[in-house]
Amino acid sequence: MFVLESNELGKVTISKEAVQTIVGMATVECYGLVGMIPRKVSNSLTSILGVESIRKGVEVNETPEGVEVDVYVVVSYGTKISEVGYNIMQKIKYVMDKITGIPVTRVNVNVQGVKVAKE
Repeated sequence: MFVLESNELGKVTISKEAVQTIVGMATVECYGLVGMIPRKVSNSLTSILGVESIRKGVEVNETPEGVEVDVYVVVSYGTKISEVGYNIMQKIKYVMDKITGIPVTRVNVNVQGVKVAKE
């Protein structure tokens, strides 16, 4: 649980699962992404995740300064991987700050594969 606000009336918290969903939704909005993939996947890309399982491609760890995020993605063939990764980092930091106010201390984008995107 992450505490968003606390005062004499009580506190507002957000679960780790909710944070993972927010991060996942921000990630899939990025250009050049085919999908997300669970961290513990077999050696095939058959497990590319849809929106209903968006959290499985995201790991969130609390640090004293905020949260550290790891995302596991498959990028589209023909896109510049470093730019896709940078865009994902920026989008996650922006969305997390805008929606939750929780500072993101680090975003690790783990490219697990490259695939031709279906149009």
